[in-house]
Order: sequence, then structure tokens, then C-alpha cells
Amino acid sequence: MSKRYWNIDLEEMMEARVHLGHKTRKWNPKMAPYIFTERRDTHIINLAKTARSSSEACDLLFDIAGRGKQFLIIGTKYQAADLVASAATEARCHYVNRKWLGGMLTNWSTTETRPQKFKDLKKEQDTGRFNQPPKKEAAMLKRQLDQLQKYLGGIRYMTSLPDIAIITNQQEESIALGECRTLGIPTICLVDTDCDPDLVDIPIPANDDGIASIQLILNRSTSAICEGRSLRPL
Repeated sequence: MSKRYWNIDLEEMMEARVHLGHKTRKWNPKMAPYIFTERRDTHIINLAKTARSSSEACDLLFDIAGRGKQFLIIGTKYQAADLVASAATEARCHYVNRKWLGGMLTNWSTTETRPQKFKDLKKEQDTGRFNQPPKKEAAMLKRQLDQLQKYLGGIRYMTSLPDIAIITNQQEESIALGECRTLGIPTICLVDTDCDPDLVDIPIPANDDGIASIQLILNRSTSAICEGRSLRPL
């Protein structure tokens, strides 16, 4: 894996409150190597470790993007949902930012049929065919389309299992993480002081509740993806 310089600024991370962990009573002892100190009963994350992990993640994302691989970004908690959709769309990644439907990856043979159903319904709506059935049936089709858009809209162009997953909250996305582990899909994950870093391939110690913190880590990751793609031979 190639090593690059990603201009990771510790002061910028401080301003985004990346260093703020959870209350000391909620901590996971496995996070001890990533904790700098505690202040007012709150653990403070070692940002030098965050910078090192983020740089390692960016190197991996850059390399994989240069090989034309598929990315899935997962973040369903309300602080992350809009950020995930925005970052994924800009970097042309797949994403899930609403409820994770159990078996979405481990039962892929079923899941992959649903985006096609979404596209078929969307085509019918765009061509005005929703206006042709009786009102009750048209309303039912509209509700079905809305549900598919809400939960599967971010993966409607995903034709196979992702090559790597970026996860914004280990605790919130434990089912998704478990499916990735079962299938051997590499994971990059924000890990706050209450998380288990051993469950992910590249843990990035960071505040996983703060919007600015999530956005900073996400933007850096998707920038690496975009840069890797831009250097890919045509």
C-alpha cells in the first residue's frame, strides 16, 4: 500500500471536537491505547493516534479507489445521516443512512433485487404511469417507492457486495459491522471511547457523536477516494 501525505491538521481536529470522548464511566478498556487523558470525567482522545489511523485509512482508500473498487458508507444515527448521504454522493459511493435492514449484505441475493424494483417503480412514476391505476393502487405504489428510496436509495446502483465499508458509529451500526465481519469485507470505523477497536480493520479514534467530527473524518476519507479515482488509468 502506497504512503502519501494527507495534510491532517491536529488544530483542525481540535476545533471539530474530534478529541472529545465519552464519560469515563462508559469507557471500553480496549480503547486505553487511544486515550490521552481524562478531564471532568470525560476521556480525551489522543489526536496523534487519530491522525495516524486516518492517514492509514486514506492510504487504503486511495489505493482501492485507484483499482476501481466499490465503497459503502454506513451511518444511520441522526447526527450522521445527512453527512453520509452528502459525502457519499459527492464521492460516488454507495451508502445507507437510514435504518439498516438486517441481512442487507449477508442475504445479498435477495437485497440486490430490491434496487431494481426501486428503479422500475421510479421509471413508472417518471413516465406518469402512477396516474393510470386507481387512486388507491397509485397511493400504494407511491408508498412503496418512498420506502425503497428511504432505505435502499443509497445502494440502488450497487451491483455486488462492497469491497470496503466506512462506518461512522460502531455501536449504532453493530449489525452492519457484524455482517461485514461475517463476509470478510474490510472496515474503516470511527471508534469512540466506548467502542471495541478490535472489531474493525482500521479503527479511527474519534468523537462519533459530534457532527463536525464525523464530517471531518468523512470528508477526509472521501477526498482520498476521489483522488485515487482521478489517478486511475482510463
